[in-house]
Amino acid sequence: MLRSSLADPPADITDATPAGRRRIDRVALVTGAAVGVGFGGLYLLGLLAGDDDVPAGTRVSGVDIGGLSRSQAREKLDGSLGGAWSEPVKVRVGDSTATIHPSAAGLALDSEETVARAAQAGSDPFTVIGRLFTSGDREVDPVVRVDETKARATLARMAKTHDRKAREGAITFHGGEPVPVKPVTGQSLDVDGALRTLASVVPGRTAEPVRLPVRTTNPRVGAAEVNRAMKEFATPAMSAPVTLTTSGRKIEISPATLGKHLTMKPDKTNRLTPALDGTGLLADPAVAGPLTQATDKAVNAKLRLDGERVVVASDGKPGQEVTAEAVQEAVLPLLTRAGTARTAAVATEKVEPKLTRDNVGRLGIKEKMSSFTVNFEPAPYRVTNIGRAAELINGSVVLPGETWSLNRTVGERTEANGFVEGIIINGDQFEKAAGGGVSAVATTVFNAVFFAGVKPVEYRAHSFYIERYPEGREATVAWGSLDLKFRNDSGNAIYIDARATDTSVTVTFLGTKKYDSVEAVKGPRTNVKQPGTRKGSGEKCVPQTPLEGFDVAVDQVFKNDGKEVKRETFKTRYVPRDEVTCD
Repeated sequence: MLRSSLADPPADITDATPAGRRRIDRVALVTGAAVGVGFGGLYLLGLLAGDDDVPAGTRVSGVDIGGLSRSQAREKLDGSLGGAWSEPVKVRVGDSTATIHPSAAGLALDSEETVARAAQAGSDPFTVIGRLFTSGDREVDPVVRVDETKARATLARMAKTHDRKAREGAITFHGGEPVPVKPVTGQSLDVDGALRTLASVVPGRTAEPVRLPVRTTNPRVGAAEVNRAMKEFATPAMSAPVTLTTSGRKIEISPATLGKHLTMKPDKTNRLTPALDGTGLLADPAVAGPLTQATDKAVNAKLRLDGERVVVASDGKPGQEVTAEAVQEAVLPLLTRAGTARTAAVATEKVEPKLTRDNVGRLGIKEKMSSFTVNFEPAPYRVTNIGRAAELINGSVVLPGETWSLNRTVGERTEANGFVEGIIINGDQFEKAAGGGVSAVATTVFNAVFFAGVKPVEYRAHSFYIERYPEGREATVAWGSLDLKFRNDSGNAIYIDARATDTSVTVTFLGTKKYDSVEAVKGPRTNVKQPGTRKGSGEKCVPQTPLEGFDVAVDQVFKNDGKEVKRETFKTRYVPRDEVTCD
């Protein structure tokens, strides 16, 4: 049978080409020789029979380099595949797609190493012997050369764009409506894994984006928990007002007011649980006003100066007040009820005033610490707003270690709280808004803080300079975004006396001086910049005159026994005040 096949070769190995005839001759030769040799002999014969560097039938990503010398194979691979690495490759990062340019990312075909591996794989004994009897194809993966520095930099930039933090499912409240927050799975690009993936990809071989590996972080609060909380609490909570009763009066609280002070946070089991800010709700003008009429607040003793001596003008008296805890306990159970069941009584308790005739001396309020006055041009809105803010501040008692807040004391500048529309600074420009003029009070308080030598905690100057205020020693406030705060580090209580006329506001701090004196030393204007000219429009536009911008530094000098013991510097930068004309 073997001899017959030699005398009459099968049709599938007949070949009229010279290479084909050589292959047939080799097959006939080694087949005959195999009768008398073992495995080692076959391997030797295979090596002798393989007269090319790259075994016949070898392919790299579909490119046939079989039967070629190494140099020919490299040249063919570079011509057929090398250009692919200059083409963009679509990749998928999690649920988004992007494009990478392999060559810019430091990826390229290494044809020399690819051919070397193909030739080396062809010298395997089984491959060599098998080559004596068959001419079957053999696929070899291309080797990609990687500039790791470039590749990692490219992937790092991609990560910045496509990485995202996990977002917990949540519920917020806006305008009296519950708003579900959809949970989002976090993802981060696995740079090491992405590098290995890209090094194994031949660009242009697939239309589908190459999926790069990512690490995912699942949110602790998922969609199912958000849906449950919406159904069981949030939607019922905002369905109608709740009503509190005290001293025979009813106080209705709207969903919009409730929502401003209501949150839902995950507990230890990641279950969304409601929390009500009783302190914030109690201070909200929509609640504080009606409650004030329904209850008797504790009244602090009123103080005044008799020459240099502090005297009690009127004694304090206790009151019956609603506490933040009582509001929370009364309101929260009502939020999942309906109809008349959304009404409940709120408890009051006796509250002693901070300041009485008996404790003035013990609290250390014995002398004037500081006093400052700001004058202003009379205007109806200024008279109203400055007077109202001074009224709310007057009589404030700040115990040692406490932090006083202007916004918390004065409240939101609304019509319900006694304020009217005036002129404020917004975006380096005058415009009309509620509460205009309160900054004059803020500046007066800031200077009382400055000369009392106590610690300012939060403050900011106006964006451009206003001539009626001292340079570098003034402050502005904005409800919900910018406050004026100081901490009482004097060691004794401070009583704030605030008084306003139609043209001025004066704030005086009574307590015990921390320093004999505090002085202000102002430096020159520097970095002076000239204003521009622009047009404003709209109903809120207010014309303004031009004024240069500049930097200024003010030293706060603390003295005892006439000698300087400490110095602090306040630096302020004012932008130019452009000339504005209104259409």
